[in-house]
Amino acid sequence: MTTAPYDDFAPALLAWYDRHGRKDLPWQQARNAYRVWLSEVMLQQTQVRTVIPYFERFVAALPTLADLAAAPEDQVLALWSGLGYYSRARNLQRSARLCVEQHGGELPRDLEALSALPGIGRSTAAAILAQAFGERHAILDGNVRRVLARWHGVFGWPGASATQRALWQHADAHTPHARVADYTQAIMDLGATLCTRSKPRCADCPVASGCVAWRDGLTGVLPQPKPRRDLPTRATTMLVVRDASGRVLLERRPPTGVWARLWSLPEVDDATDAAGHLHARYGVRVDGGMPLAPFVHTFSHYHLAVTPALFAGARTTPHIADGAEHDWYAGAELAALGLPAPVRRLLEKLEESP
Repeated sequence: MTTAPYDDFAPALLAWYDRHGRKDLPWQQARNAYRVWLSEVMLQQTQVRTVIPYFERFVAALPTLADLAAAPEDQVLALWSGLGYYSRARNLQRSARLCVEQHGGELPRDLEALSALPGIGRSTAAAILAQAFGERHAILDGNVRRVLARWHGVFGWPGASATQRALWQHADAHTPHARVADYTQAIMDLGATLCTRSKPRCADCPVASGCVAWRDGLTGVLPQPKPRRDLPTRATTMLVVRDASGRVLLERRPPTGVWARLWSLPEVDDATDAAGHLHARYGVRVDGGMPLAPFVHTFSHYHLAVTPALFAGARTTPHIADGAEHDWYAGAELAALGLPAPVRRLLEKLEESP
């Protein structure tokens, strides 16, 4: 563990931030709690360059918390489509509606109340209060965990409770009482631009002189990864069903589970069951299908092996499917729906085909 004084860390980091930190990110302009919150949630497990266009589209369509609370769920999911981890979008809207119902239409200024909202948690709540209001709260996102694990020589997977407790203690001890918003951005910038996961630029780091990992050659070791386990593979057949007008049959997924509440393609375990399934569940009759190129989509906890099949010229019959929320969509209607990224890519590729 490092014995370097804590007092040197924040001043050195802030001096570096003044010269090299990122100050032109869209959520730093016209900064308020809503914009900070949205950016923090989008940046969870997603890089800045990916988030920027999504953030700009989102705030253009839903510029305030009240707009988000009142928006149709499909609009929110469509704006999020492609960012992945769709529970983040659903939790954003749930939190916005709770704020309207319980907090006068604003995000609460209390750390405990803010942390209790769906999808926020301690670090995100601290980042909102620090950056929007300048309040002194330590954060511990992925970039900060990496910086502090290396600087203090903290072994263990950062997601483990004992390791996390140690990192929170360090995070709080480093957080200054002045310029908290700048410090919060600075330590995130340090992890994002210099103290990166691979090939960290230690020679340019403003706090390298006190870093245990740099001193002991441990930058490739710390932070230690989560114990590895092999991901299982699940298989499914996605049915791309088109009617004579070229519209595609989509079904809204259940409220829980993978891609919850998104619109997606019908699925079967075996393509030989497709015709019977489509008729029984959707009142759709099809002839023989055409297999499409298979692909694999990886989630955090398993691989999904997808075999798509195209059924053109589908005919509908008067029928009410038990429990199926489905409809036909085409063109601009598809663009306005919340679709899983691999499903959207599949449909776009079919549209581009001659």
